[in-house]
Amino acid sequence: MMAKITKGSSFKGVVKYIIDEKKNTQILDTDGLRLKNIPSVIQSFVTQAGVNGRVSKPVGHISLDFSAEDREKLTNQLMVKIAHDYMKRMGIADTQYIIARHFDREHPHIHLVFNRVDNNGKTISDSNDRYRSEKICKELTHKYGLYYSTGKENVKQHHLKEPDKSRYEIYEALRASVPKCKDWKQLVRELDKAGIKTEFKTKGNTATVEGVRFKKGEYMFNGSKVDRMFSYSKIDYQLKQNARQSMQQDQVQSRSATVQTGIESIASGLEGLFDIRPASGNNDDQEYLYRQPKKKKKRKYGRQV
Repeated sequence: MMAKITKGSSFKGVVKYIIDEKKNTQILDTDGLRLKNIPSVIQSFVTQAGVNGRVSKPVGHISLDFSAEDREKLTNQLMVKIAHDYMKRMGIADTQYIIARHFDREHPHIHLVFNRVDNNGKTISDSNDRYRSEKICKELTHKYGLYYSTGKENVKQHHLKEPDKSRYEIYEALRASVPKCKDWKQLVRELDKAGIKTEFKTKGNTATVEGVRFKKGEYMFNGSKVDRMFSYSKIDYQLKQNARQSMQQDQVQSRSATVQTGIESIASGLEGLFDIRPASGNNDDQEYLYRQPKKKKKRKYGRQV
């Protein structure tokens, strides 16, 4: 299972795209929309988006793609269930949406179009949505027992020509390296091992980094052109997340080691308390251990004759 996320400013184009008779479209589920005809669906979206004019791209469009291996098990009901689960985990709630299934490709897939202005006029966040989406897709693939495919679905690398071949090789290297690196220096080293050079774009004459480019052979690509999830800001966010998680794990292990050391120290001390035979076998020590304490003389009261 994979998700392709796009955002836009016009509902007209996307609604006409997903409700297309040529694709044998089946509308599986909707909420908050007038379904009289295509113009009424578009107008429903537009009206609600107008409540919050600050959102320049109110159109949310996500294609959920599944492997052809799962074609038999993916009924309409199951696909809707998976879509709802995905939406909930992504924070897409309390808003207008339409879920439609297309049959124009070999692999099963559905389109989710939703309003990023929710029913209360608030914005549905798209912060780091691609990283979150990738993680959620993996979780749902496991949860529903779906076929798991590594890399981009149906990409036949040996058929690729330049510059797509180099771009795909950079994509694979980033996908493997970013999750295990804790900072940019480590990531640059990992990519260098794969023959990929990293260049940073700074803002004007300052040292503030605002972009990143990757070069393999004679071809160079901006991070976002390799894949939107590999823009500078998104990679930077993930590296910081990795560093925080690593630090938390180190702290847990450190506390565990401290506790274990304390337990061993206490056990060592208690062991001596229960050992009545001296390790050295010294007779003086042994005599001391077995010496009986002297009885206290009872104090006599009154006048003694």
